[in-house]
Amino acid sequence: MDLRKIKKLIELLDESGIAELEVTEGEESVRISRYGSAPSLVQASGPAAPYPIAVPVASDGAPDPAATPAAPVEDRPSASGFEIEAPMVGTMYRAPSPGAPPFVEVGSRISAGDVVCIIEAMKILNQIESEVSGVVREIPVENGQAVEFGQTLMIVE
Repeated sequence: MDLRKIKKLIELLDESGIAELEVTEGEESVRISRYGSAPSLVQASGPAAPYPIAVPVASDGAPDPAATPAAPVEDRPSASGFEIEAPMVGTMYRAPSPGAPPFVEVGSRISAGDVVCIIEAMKILNQIESEVSGVVREIPVENGQAVEFGQTLMIVE
């Protein structure tokens, strides 16, 4: 893969705010991640990795109807706090990549807009942000578990 193309991909990653990008061209592929130490160029060989490799799509500013909850979080208090619900069907990951520390743990203090987890749907990693500030009291979903629309991901007090 041409070095100019790789530099352009790095610039696009910086400008767009996406977390990770992977491009395959013939037998070569490049994966660029904000969470890694450096971009890497690897030769594609054999079957795909067992952990999903995704290309997040940068938001174009238009709201995604699939990512918009039916009602604001503030209108759905639970017995012990506010529920952060899954805005889509997919697989929930608590960390940005395998081996990385989770975004939040039970007892973590979060603010509105903080990324609390990722839901992978159709090979796209969707960052889930908190709509409330508070302390995470419960995370009833395990890392890598399939979630359904409206399922409680976390409870925040």
